[in-house]
Amino acid sequence: MNGETANHGNPIPKKPRGKLSGLLINLLVTLAVGLVFFYLALPAINLQSPDFYSFVFLLCVVYVLCALVTSGFDRKNAGGFKEYFRFIRLRCLPVGILMAVLALVAILGEVISMPIFRASSYRELLQVENGDFAADIAEISFAEIPTLDRQSAEYLSDRQMGTLSDMVSQFEYSDDSTQINYQGRPVRVAPIAYADIIKWFTNRSQGLPAYVMVDMVTQEATVQRLPDGMKYSFSEPLNRNIMRHLRFHFPTMMFSTPEFEIDESGHPWWIAPRVVKTIGLFGGADIQGAVLVDAVTGECTYHEKVPNWVDTLYDPLLIMQQYDYHGTLVHGFINSIFGQRDVTQTTSGYNYIALNDDVYAYTGVTSANADQSNLGFLLTNQRTKETKFYTAPGATEEAAQASAEGVVQDLHYLATFPLLLNIAGEPTYFIPMKDATNLVKMYAMVNVAQYQLVATGTTVPACEQSYIQMLAEKGITQAEDLPQNSVSGVIAELRSAVLDGNTYVFVRLEGERVFYSISAAENNVAVILNVGDRVTIGHTPAAEGSDILTGYSIVRDKAAGSSTAAFPAETTP
Repeated sequence: MNGETANHGNPIPKKPRGKLSGLLINLLVTLAVGLVFFYLALPAINLQSPDFYSFVFLLCVVYVLCALVTSGFDRKNAGGFKEYFRFIRLRCLPVGILMAVLALVAILGEVISMPIFRASSYRELLQVENGDFAADIAEISFAEIPTLDRQSAEYLSDRQMGTLSDMVSQFEYSDDSTQINYQGRPVRVAPIAYADIIKWFTNRSQGLPAYVMVDMVTQEATVQRLPDGMKYSFSEPLNRNIMRHLRFHFPTMMFSTPEFEIDESGHPWWIAPRVVKTIGLFGGADIQGAVLVDAVTGECTYHEKVPNWVDTLYDPLLIMQQYDYHGTLVHGFINSIFGQRDVTQTTSGYNYIALNDDVYAYTGVTSANADQSNLGFLLTNQRTKETKFYTAPGATEEAAQASAEGVVQDLHYLATFPLLLNIAGEPTYFIPMKDATNLVKMYAMVNVAQYQLVATGTTVPACEQSYIQMLAEKGITQAEDLPQNSVSGVIAELRSAVLDGNTYVFVRLEGERVFYSISAAENNVAVILNVGDRVTIGHTPAAEGSDILTGYSIVRDKAAGSSTAAFPAETTP
């Protein structure tokens, strides 16, 4: 028999260390590996975090490996896995028990959190109310309509950074923007970042001196300089990295990705939503407040109810996931797989809409077959999670994009993901069209219910005017329902024409160059007007460069000495 083996073929330990010294070495090595892993991976010390189980399991494996080395265990002569298990049982029993318990808890926790057993709980993650689109979603003014998508906004931000000679060599755009409402306007804000590790080393004491803001309406990108630099960001590699800073202050909390925001005074913050699991051990992810981190000083404060200026507590993808549970589990788990009666789900994308100084996430809702039609739309307040469903059957966002691209196919413009607007009481897709350089060159409005109705324009007012005229021509809306402006003045010029069998009177007021087209069939007072009469005309919004505007009502001033008539009466200003 080989002199290196004893009876029963068991390996002979080679100069094992003393039990106490070996235990000490095992613990120190395990602790060192654990500290390095914790510093790099930042797992939450929380039984509801899968990363926690991976972390503890790694520590157990490291300890066992160290014990194998310090005990003199001969791997070459070991008799297979049985010898390793025998070793763990004899030398590392507490660690082996801990590993088994971790595996058992993780498996059981996963099972009891599955939707098949907790369908009703998953469905109740999101409370959805029915809303009235025309009543809830007010017609937004041109000054509030975002005309950029995220990609275009970030392109403009990056280009703006390149114009600043004192920053471009040291810093770069971070490509990590957030859409918020700032002082009543939709904007995207993003921090700048250190250009490389050397630039970080030479600038870290002053921090990041600015952030970039893009006005989503005017498409103006500006670099906002700060009196004191931001010391905490994702571009920090060490302790001031925002995730590491959060983990050291809140070791047990789970967080979703922090979002960069500014308050109403323009001060920069990181908003870190706290994630909680509400179903079983690992299921039902939801948000419970947030930690607000001052990007300049690093001061952290947990708020179960965040301040009103915070706009991005709930991520749209989380809301879409929760609605998918709400819509698919309407009649239980089995029905969500077989039969699928009344099953609905969200469409593939989302966008943002500004309402009442809050940011709402918008996505479409379609049937389980995910065909080219929507059943309605979902709007969720990103701060409060208040969610409403609006019934509005029509085309999906992808179908509307394809329809808009078809109108300008000769220009090869690409449609961005639509924004949902209320135009003349009609749910309408507003779609900026951009060229190959990511610059917006045109706008399209597509009717949700009849997505073959597409209006385009090089400006938002021109696009809207074309769209509402199309709605009237197709009989979708009545004249009195359309958005109108009004103008008063003295008639300087009158003309008339017969168009498509209908008589139209064209009125030009003193001091103006545009003509207002008035249908004589709808406003019979138009045929008895004279030059010099003082009138008030209700008309469509004016677009830049327009020569003829559509008038929907005309009233002759009684002071002019003639009878006053208007049709329909309710449109009289």
